[in-house]
Amino acid sequence: MTTSTTTPHSQDQFGFAVAARLDAASMDLPHDITERLRAARTRAVAARLTTQSRLQTSQQVTVQGGVGMLHFGDEGLNLWSRLAALLPLIALIAGLALIQNILDDNRASELAEVDSAMLSDDLPPTAYADPGFLQFLKTPLTTERQE
Repeated sequence: MTTSTTTPHSQDQFGFAVAARLDAASMDLPHDITERLRAARTRAVAARLTTQSRLQTSQQVTVQGGVGMLHFGDEGLNLWSRLAALLPLIALIAGLALIQNILDDNRASELAEVDSAMLSDDLPPTAYADPGFLQFLKTPLTTERQE
């Protein structure tokens, strides 16, 4: 299976060749047929020009901050598709808020555990603020209690 690729330039050349051949053969045609052919050519050229102008107006190149961007006009984004585009952002913000809430709860439970251990201990809370007591806690016990 062979496929041939044509470029726009070769298509234009083929079109010009066909047009030249049709022009040469149109000399022998009656007047009413030549008028219909002229009208058809005029419509074809007008259709080609409107297609090209539509392509040119729908594509815009903008440069922002040294970066060129190609815009294709209205992409057909209605309200629902714009909201759907915002959905990942909303999910990200909700996830970050949930993570922050969980971390706050964990920190609060750790502090409550330390507070309850301090309050249920035999030592007063001021003992924990004493630097000598902190040094005492850091030193290992050398003598164990024997019974």
